[in-house]
Amino acid sequence: MSFALIINRTSKALNFAKSNGWLNLLRLILHRLLRVGGYFGKTRIFGLYDFVTQPAIGVAARADGVSNKTINWFVPEVGKGSGGHLNIFRFIKNLEAHGFENRIVIIGSPTRKAPDRIKSEIHEWFFPVQAEVYSDAESAPPAYFTMATSWPTAYYVRAYQSTMQRCYFVQDFEPWFYPAGSDSLLAEATYGFGFQGFTAGSWLARKLSEEFSMPTCALGFSFDRELYKPQSKPQVERKHKRIFFYARPPTARRAFELGLLVLAAVSKRLPDAEIVLAGWDVRNYDIPFQVEHVGLVDLKDLPALYGGCDVALVLSCSNLSLLPLELMACGVPVVSNRAPFTEWLLNDSNAVLADATVEGLSTAIIDLLESPAKIDKIRQAGFDFACHTSWENEAKIMAEHLESLAN
Repeated sequence: MSFALIINRTSKALNFAKSNGWLNLLRLILHRLLRVGGYFGKTRIFGLYDFVTQPAIGVAARADGVSNKTINWFVPEVGKGSGGHLNIFRFIKNLEAHGFENRIVIIGSPTRKAPDRIKSEIHEWFFPVQAEVYSDAESAPPAYFTMATSWPTAYYVRAYQSTMQRCYFVQDFEPWFYPAGSDSLLAEATYGFGFQGFTAGSWLARKLSEEFSMPTCALGFSFDRELYKPQSKPQVERKHKRIFFYARPPTARRAFELGLLVLAAVSKRLPDAEIVLAGWDVRNYDIPFQVEHVGLVDLKDLPALYGGCDVALVLSCSNLSLLPLELMACGVPVVSNRAPFTEWLLNDSNAVLADATVEGLSTAIIDLLESPAKIDKIRQAGFDFACHTSWENEAKIMAEHLESLAN
């Protein structure tokens, strides 16, 4: 094994630990040592991709033998701070109010935790839900609906027999997460499985419907009203403008490198502007302008961080996350790249959109910072837009669609 490969795998291990904790990294290493030929051993392709040719799981369910308000959610291993899991659990919680019995079924976990422990972590890391937790598909009880939540889980849902209706909770176009190759092809294939899609936003619903003939139901975004709200103005007005940037190098679709180039151009034009980087520890990056490194931030501390900034740069090369709405709810104007996957949520009224170039985005930020009237207008429009969204309304749309499928 080459030294470069050792460095690469060590870097991946450290990133895994930062996202999932050192104990989970230890479990993963033990799993590799015991079952995958050793941490530095040969990669077993067939072990990694067994789920693609997954044999049938369970026995066929009968319509009269299972309640049409039961949902098995097939979910990847839960990680602390995972935005994707947060959205899943939020819909689970809100569907409970509509009389649905939800089950959380962990799929493909290398750490194999006990169900009670997983449920405890969900409560601790996110919020309490009534849903029972199962550590694999084999132990899950029959359900009327079975919901895939990522492309690997879709292969398990396809194989799962103890259900009447297969569905797909799609939060992004996952083939774009990978270079052109096996993973992107296998991910794309899942959209042709014939599942009922529930998508994060209208862009994704339209794309899957038009390109893969998937029946879709678009669900909107919202934000946690208890957490995200305008912050009290400081008693002493800030001397310098502050720019927030969601800096997350491991997530390529958030365009970290482009963001730095944009901010460098802004810093050159506005040298007194303060630039805040949050989302990942990037202190080991050589950044040739002054920044405030915030790194990973506890959920409870985000509103104060957001509210202390005059403008936020949020870049996305695929579907948007909840971040723009959370910033808007805190009264922070958002600057983003103009694209079909951003414009279903953001527009020229509630945000500032620009071409995904250094010149376009840096000019948009500078123009906004130099125009107090425009900042106030975008701030108010973004806040009003965010306030008209509702997780409860989106869950109601999903519940009604599920009921129509059952009937």
